[in-house]
Amino acid sequence: MSGDVQLLQIGSFTEEFNKRLTETYKVHRLWEQESPDDYLKEVGPEVDIVVTSGRYGCSADIMRAAPKLKAIVSFGVGYDPIDIDTARELNIAVSNTPDVLNDCVADLAMGLLISSARRIAEGDRFVRAGKWGSEPFPLGAKVSGKRLGILGLGRIGKCIAQRANGFGMEIHYHNRRQDPSVDYGYEETPADLATWADFLIVTCVGGPSTQGLVSREVMEALGPQGTLINVSRGSVVDQPAMVELLESGRLGSAALDVFADEPNVPSALLEMPQVVLVPHIASGTHETRKQMQDLVFDNLDSFIASGKLVTPVL
Repeated sequence: MSGDVQLLQIGSFTEEFNKRLTETYKVHRLWEQESPDDYLKEVGPEVDIVVTSGRYGCSADIMRAAPKLKAIVSFGVGYDPIDIDTARELNIAVSNTPDVLNDCVADLAMGLLISSARRIAEGDRFVRAGKWGSEPFPLGAKVSGKRLGILGLGRIGKCIAQRANGFGMEIHYHNRRQDPSVDYGYEETPADLATWADFLIVTCVGGPSTQGLVSREVMEALGPQGTLINVSRGSVVDQPAMVELLESGRLGSAALDVFADEPNVPSALLEMPQVVLVPHIASGTHETRKQMQDLVFDNLDSFIASGKLVTPVL
């Protein structure tokens, strides 16, 4: 049946993924087209399934250009760039790839926390610049036993908490609702959590509901000794306020995997030694990307065979 199904691939993935997809299904590759809009008019009426990711999303215009569209299969856990309201209106199923990336995202979050506190990235630059032995290197901050606030204690947040337990950290969290399955301290607001914490890790979902959730007020509450770590979405943090507070010293430091307008990073951040920057690599390991890829194909195969997704979000 897969030969009868036509897919629209929004953007390019790995060479292996692209090859496997085109060898298995009939695929229309939107990102290669000189005029995507004209191409959509041509092939849209034949498209049954869209394959996309948290980077590329799927707009209402694309959905409406494909009247046969029944499913959007996304590579990645975040699906905020997909117009969920339109998908719901048009009765289009949506899937993502949860759980398989939890460990690697949690690993990176703790790595960013330690790198920031112990000045690992800064120390690397210091040694490479030949400064060791000619000038003192500033002291870092202890991690063990400190207070960790987790904003969004979902699957990934709980994996981070498990790792932080190994460092003897005290853990509090904020969710929209208190989670009765955990014994960690609960804070009523993000600002309350930031006031309490030494380190604040952001792991909540992206999208309109969390736009700017880490506000100026929250970052000021975290304060000049606090560290902000974001492995969620750049949209969750008020980025201009963050830059201003870091520049003025009212926010101590930051370690960031995500940004508001990727791949563009504010130039001011590039000059700050107290900021660790990485290029959205939380799930970027061979093992995790392979599992994510396999889950995309599991969702495709299941939907084609039964009309049901393995990991539906809608």
